[in-house]
Amino acid sequence: MTARPAITQTSRLARRASGTAVANRMVPEETPVALSYGGTTHAVMMASPADFEDFALGFSLTEGIVGSAAEIEAIEVLDVEAGIDIQIRLLDKANTRFEQRRRRLAGPVGCGLCGIESIEEAMRSVCDVHRPTLHLCADDIVQAVKMLSKMQPLHAETGAVHAAGFYIPGKGVVAAREDVGRHNALDKLAGALSLAGIDGSSGAVVVTSRVSVEMVQKTAAIGAPFIIAVSAPTALAVRTAEQAGMTLVALVRGDDFDIFTHPDRVNTGAAKNVA
Repeated sequence: MTARPAITQTSRLARRASGTAVANRMVPEETPVALSYGGTTHAVMMASPADFEDFALGFSLTEGIVGSAAEIEAIEVLDVEAGIDIQIRLLDKANTRFEQRRRRLAGPVGCGLCGIESIEEAMRSVCDVHRPTLHLCADDIVQAVKMLSKMQPLHAETGAVHAAGFYIPGKGVVAAREDVGRHNALDKLAGALSLAGIDGSSGAVVVTSRVSVEMVQKTAAIGAPFIIAVSAPTALAVRTAEQAGMTLVALVRGDDFDIFTHPDRVNTGAAKNVA
């Protein structure tokens, strides 16, 4: 298929202190992307038109459709004019398991919590990441966010996309993906890590968004014992991270950050009294 542009130039009326003028600005594209299994659409996401194989694999992993990339027989990306249809073909055992799950679905799904059948499944338990022995110091957390900010070419041009990266102490951010959707960026990162053979327990997921419960669930599926974010978490995300044994660090602003769960994995240096 012909590659779709991730960025488009548009005209706008710009008001500044010096006056108002017509000027051009780069804006990100968003495209309907269907994730189809066995020829039937399972979910449709509004996403940046890039890294489709990473997206297909990562979504399949973080949503529990497959346990590993080895359960996927083939991924085919089709341009259907109105959007992109990613056709994912599962191997026999994984396909049988997925068909049983799909038969239980109550109805069609759209953006958001895709492919779930009940409130209970939306609130599914997450993978336990208590066992990994990864520890970070304050400099690791600060540097992880700074490094990720330098690996966001789409955001640098548009200021309108999210990023998810994977930080390994001593190596830096070894993989990063961008997307107009924060969940999509994390799914694409999950796929990239799997394809590269990078162990999720070896590092920390770093995101440019707030931390919702879905972000914690997907990070746990990757196997990472840390999630580091520039924005705040929801209460449910905090409770879920606590349950999973995940260290949740948020509101990373310069050298400042807050640790919401399992602070024993972070060497913060000298203690301070804060409000």
